[in-house]
Amino acid sequence: MNTILRLFVAPLFAAALAVTALAAPVGAQTATDTAMDTATDTDPQLAAEWQHAWDTHKFYDTTPPAPGSGRSRVQTSISITIDAHPQRVFAVYSNLENHIGRAAFLTRVVTHKDWCEGDTRYINLTAIEEIPYEGQIVVSNTHAQQRIHRDELYYETDTWSLPGVVTHQKIVFTKVKGGTKVTEHLTFDADDSLIDFVVTNGVASHQQTQAALKQAIESGRL
Repeated sequence: MNTILRLFVAPLFAAALAVTALAAPVGAQTATDTAMDTATDTDPQLAAEWQHAWDTHKFYDTTPPAPGSGRSRVQTSISITIDAHPQRVFAVYSNLENHIGRAAFLTRVVTHKDWCEGDTRYINLTAIEEIPYEGQIVVSNTHAQQRIHRDELYYETDTWSLPGVVTHQKIVFTKVKGGTKVTEHLTFDADDSLIDFVVTNGVASHQQTQAALKQAIESGRL
């Protein structure tokens, strides 16, 4: 995402960064640990991390957190209208490479697998974000699966990132007067202590990406 991935995806938020910057666990490293190398993990390592997150955290599971589990869920939707034909908006918007430089901190998208089943395209990917924090760059890996339904003009993305933040997204493209209405249906799962922060910052990040993509599409840059 920008999971990404947020990404395109949902980013690691400031409260979580305090954890990752101190502990630097798998999936989050400081750039100083790698001589400022932006590719802190090789693609095979990222693929292994992705598979571990998929198997262990089951971020594809849309079951709400159980009562008393210490985790909460919040659902919300945001929309924007883009002055362009739906097929064009969909093609640009659903390509997460186009979110680089427009989604907050997103610098790279690594695709692990890309295949089709019926009329649905599946993409397993990791979105890499470089986030400034207290004079360092914290590298955050958000693992995701995107499912693109081109004929129906919508796509879905499930993501997981440290510290246990899960998002489920459904982005729908509808023809309206004046262009295309893009509606993002967003579901955030996180620990009770983080959920409000995750939602506030996650929604703001998605709104920033929406606005940047709108400008790029309407200007003809994308």
